[in-house]
Order: sequence, then C-alpha cells, then structure tokens
Amino acid sequence: MRMFDVAKGSAADIASMVVQPSEQSRSLPGTDVFYHAGMVTGQCRQALLGQTPATIWLTGLSGAGKSTLAYALEAMLLDLAHPCFVLDGDNLRHGLSKDLGFSAPDRRENIRRTAEVAHMMNEAGLIVITALISPFRDDRKMARGIIGDARFVEVHVSTLATVCEQRDPKGLYVRARAGQLAEFTGISSPYETPLIPDLVLDTDALPLKDSTQTLLDLVAQRCFK
Repeated sequence: MRMFDVAKGSAADIASMVVQPSEQSRSLPGTDVFYHAGMVTGQCRQALLGQTPATIWLTGLSGAGKSTLAYALEAMLLDLAHPCFVLDGDNLRHGLSKDLGFSAPDRRENIRRTAEVAHMMNEAGLIVITALISPFRDDRKMARGIIGDARFVEVHVSTLATVCEQRDPKGLYVRARAGQLAEFTGISSPYETPLIPDLVLDTDALPLKDSTQTLLDLVAQRCFK
C-alpha cells in the first residue's frame, strides 16, 4: 500500500508535504556538522499515522505507579491502533544509560538522553510515554526544551510518599532507610513537585483502570485531532 493511499490523499497532496532540497541542510554553529532533513515532513507522518505525536512525561516518586500506568496506556493506545512506545527509566538503565549513577548530574544526563530519544520518536510520528522519577524541575524543563513545548505533556503521578513506601515493590525504601542507597528520592534526595502539570493522578485514590482512562482522555485531546 502506497503512502498516499494510507493518507487518503493524492500523489500531488503528498508531494506538497515533501521537503525541498534547499531546505535540507543547516550547520551546527561552530562545527562542520550538518543536519540533513529527510524528504518526508511531520505533516505527512501525521496524515499517515492519524495522530499528532507527543511525549507523555510521567514523573513521581518510586512506587507511585508510573511504569504501571505507562504500560497500561500503551496497551490501550495500541488497541486503538495508535503507534506508541514506553521509555521506562529502569529499562533505559539496562542499556542507553547503564553507565550512569543517581547523582544529580547523572540524573540530568539520563533525562537528557531520554528526552533526545523521545524527540526522535516524536519526529517519527509516534506517541511516547516516559516513566521516570525525574525529580528536579530544571531537568524536566530541559526535557521540555528538547522535546518541544507543544509536544511535552507533563503528568504528575502524585501518590503520597507514605503510600509509595508501603508499596515498596523493589525493596528500595527499606534499603534507603538502612543507609544502603545514597541520594534516594523521597528519603535522602528531594522531589520537586511540578508547578503547573497538565494532569495530576494519585494512583492510591484512583484505581488503575480509571487512572489510565483519565490519561487516555488527555492523550486523545492532544493527539487525536
């Protein structure tokens, strides 16, 4: 099936969305590195996939329910035939960020890398869902800058610290209380609550099914136009 068949447009319509050669190259200031744009524009990808790309940035304490929500949302979106992918903080540290620790500079670098990947996936037309503690406002602001304000959707998974510690699915709070984990968010390192998030979800007050539906409704408003 050809691209213009899927997009329900003519070959001429698709041609009008294609980048012209004169638009393709720009240099990185102070370097000999040039950016070469592809022939297919974001407009064309959106027509093909039937969605506007965005990054749903889930932030909150360990145990708040970020990963559970992210994967539940991914399943619902795919069931609706909307291409998407989860960038989970723990999974990224098995590969992309396996060289990083949990100091403030390492956390910032982890978020920078994640945001760059999310940006590229958005450029491909996908909806991205990230699940990272991302405790510092400046780091989340950096991620917004990389991804783009129009595509960055900040969701605070606001489950109380006491509830997260009671859950302690990975046994991290116990180890942190015993002094075995340095710079653990919520115990020995601060968490800076988002000031104006797009959505606040408390997974203790709202069941998973309802939390995921609320999140899906937000995504629909932003991405299904």
